[in-house]
Amino acid sequence: MELTVLDILQSCPLFSEVDETGFRRLFAVARLVRFRKGQTIFLEGQPCPGMYIVGNGLVRVFKRGSQGQEKILHLVGPGETFAEVAALGQFNCPASAEAVSATTCAFLPMDALQRLIMEDHDLCRQMLVGLCVWVRRLVDLVEDLTLRDATGRVARFLIRQLDGKQNTVKLPGLKRHLAAQLDLTSETLSRTLRRLETRGLIRHLSRAQLQILKPDELMRLAELQ
Repeated sequence: MELTVLDILQSCPLFSEVDETGFRRLFAVARLVRFRKGQTIFLEGQPCPGMYIVGNGLVRVFKRGSQGQEKILHLVGPGETFAEVAALGQFNCPASAEAVSATTCAFLPMDALQRLIMEDHDLCRQMLVGLCVWVRRLVDLVEDLTLRDATGRVARFLIRQLDGKQNTVKLPGLKRHLAAQLDLTSETLSRTLRRLETRGLIRHLSRAQLQILKPDELMRLAELQ
């Protein structure tokens, strides 16, 4: 079944505190946008077009250094948002975004979103509550990079992505993207996953899917390492 704007907005935690009236106003200005695999969505420094909510697919948000090196800041999957802070703050895109796979998003154009915020203070307040989750995510990222070793970072990622119904985790199409997000080399990521599998904590179901066999023990590694 094809995703609709309503499906995507309802799946987004950023709007979990928005009441029915505010949700209807968001729905009225949102539209579906689709990106092919490898397509650039926007570049760092460009005017922000608006806020995106991923319905399916995967988007990488990254910065490129003066020597051409890239640092992936976040891999954005279904239900998650990107360009939200720039859209709300009305400043240029602080990073670039590219579709890792064919991706469908709900899109809230900058001008329409700003009009809603100016006209509906309740909606503004409700969205600010949702943004607290985004800020917490950034704090967690800094904590991972500064306080955790490779095992802890990988374990923490797996726990966050865990599908509680089947105890499975779907990995990004290219492991190098995940490795870059965790500030690891691809080789280190692969070795860490093999060690976790040898210890009986995880099992590869396929190249892109893992089963978590001992979530409690993996959680302890995520907190301690």
